[in-house]
Order: sequence, then structure tokens, then C-alpha cells
Amino acid sequence: MTESDPANSTKAPKLRRELTLVDLTMTAIGGLVGSGWLFASMTAATIAGPAAILSWIIGGFGVIVLGLSFAELAGMLPEAGGIIRYPRYTHGRFVSYLIGWAAIISWAGIPPIEAEAVLQYSSSYIHGLYDATSGSLTGPGFLVAAILVAFFFMVNYLGVKLYARINTPLTFIKFAAPLLTIVAFLVVGFHPANFDHYGGGFIPYGWGGVFSAISLGGIIFAYTGFRPMMDLAGEAKNPQRDIPRAFIIAMIGVGILYMLLQIVFIGAVPAHALAKGWSALNYASPYANLAFALNLSWVAIILYGDAIVSPFGTGLVYAAGTPRGILAFARNGYFPKTFEKLTHRATPGSAIILSFVLGIAFLLPFPSWQKLVGVLSSATILTYMMGPVSTMVLRRTGPDLKRRYRLGRLSLWAPIGFVVGSLIFYWTGWSINRDLGLMALLGLIVYVVYFVRDAKRDWSDIKSAVWLLVYMVFMLLWSKLGTFGGTGTIPAPWDEIGVVVVSIPFFYWAVSSGRVTPSLSEAQNVADEVDQLPQNL
Repeated sequence: MTESDPANSTKAPKLRRELTLVDLTMTAIGGLVGSGWLFASMTAATIAGPAAILSWIIGGFGVIVLGLSFAELAGMLPEAGGIIRYPRYTHGRFVSYLIGWAAIISWAGIPPIEAEAVLQYSSSYIHGLYDATSGSLTGPGFLVAAILVAFFFMVNYLGVKLYARINTPLTFIKFAAPLLTIVAFLVVGFHPANFDHYGGGFIPYGWGGVFSAISLGGIIFAYTGFRPMMDLAGEAKNPQRDIPRAFIIAMIGVGILYMLLQIVFIGAVPAHALAKGWSALNYASPYANLAFALNLSWVAIILYGDAIVSPFGTGLVYAAGTPRGILAFARNGYFPKTFEKLTHRATPGSAIILSFVLGIAFLLPFPSWQKLVGVLSSATILTYMMGPVSTMVLRRTGPDLKRRYRLGRLSLWAPIGFVVGSLIFYWTGWSINRDLGLMALLGLIVYVVYFVRDAKRDWSDIKSAVWLLVYMVFMLLWSKLGTFGGTGTIPAPWDEIGVVVVSIPFFYWAVSSGRVTPSLSEAQNVADEVDQLPQNL
């Protein structure tokens, strides 16, 4: 039996609505404060120098604009794996499939990247698991990482309430370490001269470095960690009220935290370490190494402990979100029905097992944090760009759906969000976008096989997806010809101006391609179910 089977709806287990505002906020913060804070400040500084501070501001603005659209969607239609379901309601199965394919790529890679972060940071005192020379896990390290990934998914297999009981206090604990780091570095080892006197000045690598750091420096990877909270919307007690609140609270708090961390990191680097410029920085354990250099051994010890807690907590959060995405994929008809089944604990057991297998698969070609973060960032931002589009379409096709949170001036913020998303995707660079394009091509081949064999195939789904296919081809070609890892045929700043100019008509093409799909009635059923929940304001 499955939850989606109407004939058995009275007997099939359903996802339990047990998560409070605190649980949702801690889930968002738990996803946001993971390995990103441990590595992104250094990685961004090597790409942009002190101007990495600007990268955090630009990246944070872009993600907030994109996320506000999802806050309206998730509050209105709180579903497990909603990021895959929403495009189905607005554009049909093909667009939903393509976005879902990218979503599962980005989801499945998070638990292994967090496991890698734990082992990389601990390499200073646990030898033999991580090879600093090659920047990769060793054989024993791969085995330990696999065990960590297995534990992440085991907790989620045992139930969402157990997940919340572990994640909420864990988030409080791991939030304390970066706060302590900020205070200690400001008091003991802050050198204002680092911001303009050493390493080439404030913007040593130009604005290209500032923009590249957003994607390649781990900034987008860090900021987009709120998504599992949206994925768990189907298990929230009061989703219409709590989803938008949790998102805003988490993004504001964590955004301030990350900018302060970047500032103290730049200020703490010894002057002699900048002799060859910011790009030469290479700390295996960035904040801990700096703490030792500042004679803050006690801070370094705490950081080594948090280097286990922070990635562990984020891996746990994404191990909850990934199976919900696979569950949504199965409900859309792209995976076998077995992945819709829930255990007696009301968790998607088969989807959790598949998520674990995919996580292990990601460890093989990307055996380090730095190698995996770019691919995940590019795939993630692509999925987020559907938020403004779907929100605009549902305002037209589903005007009667109850919206307790309604994004003001959507006609302004939605295209801005889409344009910013396009820029972030472009800034990731040709080599990474090429790899993502190959993954998308594989997914397209799978869909074509599925579509040809489907006796009930709907050609209107293909028509509604033409804009996305053309958009992807354009972005890949533009990336190849641009200055971010491409041939440079289109020089700066005209490459970025071109992305902005062309993204605007693509956005309106995407919105006009939306329609009243056969699945829209399912959205109404979800909204009706939410409307019956007690609304405790």
C-alpha cells in the first residue's frame, strides 16, 4: 500500500505532522550551518580575497529572493519533496522530471560531502583517513565516510520525531562554536591591514573573483542549506504559518553569522601567509589552524570538536530531505511505486535506502569537499530557479489556493530571483556546468525512454518544457564562450550583461508556458488538508 493510493487511503500510513516552528527553524539552521562555515571562508578568500565579504552579501541576497518564493509555495502546499512536486502542478511532468533530476543530484551529494568534511578537518589528529597531498580520502577514509553516511540515514529511517529530537539540540550546540570563534578572533588576532595592505588589496582578483566565489567558494552551498526545511513541510504541524517564519529567521541569523566569520577569517590570517597572495592559502583545517597560530589552543580544540558536530548535523538534515525528494519523484511516476511506501514509523523506507546508495556513489568520483561543492551548488541553484516561476504561474492558475503568506510585489521579485539564479549558475564556470549538462543529458535519455513507452504520454508536457531545454542549451553555450572557465570569446562584462538581458525573456517564456495541469487538482487536495489543520497563532 502507498499513501498515494486512494483506495487504501484509510489504511496506508501517512507522513506525520509533528514538526514545530522550533523544529523547522533548527532544520533550516542545521542545513545552513554545516561544513560550509568550516571551509567556505577560506575557499572564498582564495578566489576573491577580502572581497569575499561582498560575495556573501550578493549570494545571500540572491538566495533570499529565490527562497521567499518557495516560502509561499511550501506554506501553501506543504509536501514532502515539494521542490519536485510544484513544477508538476504548473508545467507538467517533463519539467518536474528535469528539475527533480537536478534536485536528486544535489540532495544525494550532501550527506557524503559532510562526511568528507568531518574526515578532512579531523586529519590533523586522526591520520590515515585523508591525504592532504591529493586532497582526497584514503581507502580507510572512504570506509569511515560510508559508515557516517549510513548513520545519517539510519536515524531518519527510525522516524521524524527521533530526527527532530537529535537535530534540534545538535543545532544549538553547533551554532555556539562559530559564535565563539568570531569573538575570540576579534579580541585576540584581528589585523585590519589584511583588508587592503596585503595580498593585492581589497579586490585582488577583480569582480570576476567576487562572482566566482559565490558558486565555487562554497557560498551558495552554504546558503542553500535551508531546503530540507521546505522538504519537511509535509510533516509540519502548522506549515502555512511556520514555514515562512522559519525561513526568514534562519536566513537572517545565519547570513549575519557567515559574514562575521568571513571578516574574522580575513583579519586573522598572518601577514607572512599572504606573501604569495590570497590564492596561495591552503589550510586543511582553516579556523583551527589559525587558532593555533594565534595561541588559542583551547579554541582550536573546540573547533575540532565542532568540525564533527556541524557537518554531522547537516548530513543528518539532508539525509531527511533526500528521501522525501525521491518519494516525490515516485509519486510523480518517475521511480517505481515501491519508493512511495512508508514504514510503520511513517518514514519512506525504500527511498531512504536508495538515498544511501546514491550517497555512497558520490564518494567515488568526488572524494573531497572542494571537488564536490561546485557541482552541488550548480545543480541546487537550477532547482531553486523554478520557485519564482511556479509561484507566478500558480497565482494565475490556482488563485483560490489559500495563501497565509503571500510574497508582496511578486511581479518584481520573481524575475529578479530568476536573473540572479542565472548569474549564479553562470558564475559556477564552464567545467562544472559541462559536467552538470552531461548529467542532465543522461536524465533526458532516461525520460525519453520512459516517454516513448508511456501509452498515456501527454505532448502538452513537452510543449511546456521547451523553454527549459532551450534555456539549458543557451546557458551551456554561453558558459563555454564566456570568461568563467570558458574560451573568453564573449569578454567581461558583456558575458554577464548578456546573461541578465537574455534571462528576462526566458523568465516570461517560462511563466507563459505554465498551464492548468491535470495534477493541479492534487494541489487543491493538499491545500484543503492544510486548511483543516488547527491554526494556532
